[in-house]
Amino acid sequence: MRFFAHGPRGHERVAVQHEGTAYDITSLTGERTAIDRSFLEQDGLARTREAIEAGTLPQIDETSDERVGTPLTPGKILCIGLNYLDHARETHAEIPAEPIVFMKAPDTVVGPDDDVLIPRGSVKTDWEVELGVVIGRTVRWTEDPREALDAVAGFVVAHDVSEREFQIERGGTWDKGKNCETFNPLGPYLVTADEIADPQDLRLRLSVNGTVRQDGTTADQIFGVGEVIAYLSRFMTLYPGDLINTGTPAGVAMGMPDQPYLRAGDVVELEIEGLGRQRQTFRSA
Repeated sequence: MRFFAHGPRGHERVAVQHEGTAYDITSLTGERTAIDRSFLEQDGLARTREAIEAGTLPQIDETSDERVGTPLTPGKILCIGLNYLDHARETHAEIPAEPIVFMKAPDTVVGPDDDVLIPRGSVKTDWEVELGVVIGRTVRWTEDPREALDAVAGFVVAHDVSEREFQIERGGTWDKGKNCETFNPLGPYLVTADEIADPQDLRLRLSVNGTVRQDGTTADQIFGVGEVIAYLSRFMTLYPGDLINTGTPAGVAMGMPDQPYLRAGDVVELEIEGLGRQRQTFRSA
């Protein structure tokens, strides 16, 4: 199943696509504008599947020009830095012995095709296509990556937009460069885990103004999805609806000799195999 949200910002309706047909599921989600922790804790995925099989959900037209919102209202947003060998090398960083963890605020999340704001004073706004992992059940302290994978509700395309000067050159933690408004476009779909045969075999691509900048595969992750979830569970409890951005492959502006950071008017397009596409126009805040 592929969950998505559509409609004006703040007034989205939740829907699901299954075997080529889209269904309205507001009878199951109520006033929610996206999938969230309570929906997952209340067996929302199973109830949606049962309703589809029972034929009780109204069909909708997914081909309309209506805005697509984020499919998830996340709890925590946990991010893994330098998790691809080629990305670590391009930034001249040491290969991490353990996952590098930072956090993004939930209010950075916007729809997959919404505009992204370049912060005031920014000179180094950068792009990062990432595989997002959505937790489906509570995870406390596991050492088994296979057990950790069983806790995944689904996967989503995430854009971990970053301001490198704020992140690296202004002291302190990375958070200043990761939490600017609109810095985490998410979607278009939350694709349930059963739809993805192997999360370590997904192609990620990103282009800027039509020029391909990133073209990688999750097979090159230093720490795979199961390892990341198990690692995080040793330091904090993971709850349904928590989102994990699992790192980006090589090709970011910071790693290029000419460092073509984003400017107002630039268009970024990104996709992950089986999870859909995003398209954002960057503009000044």
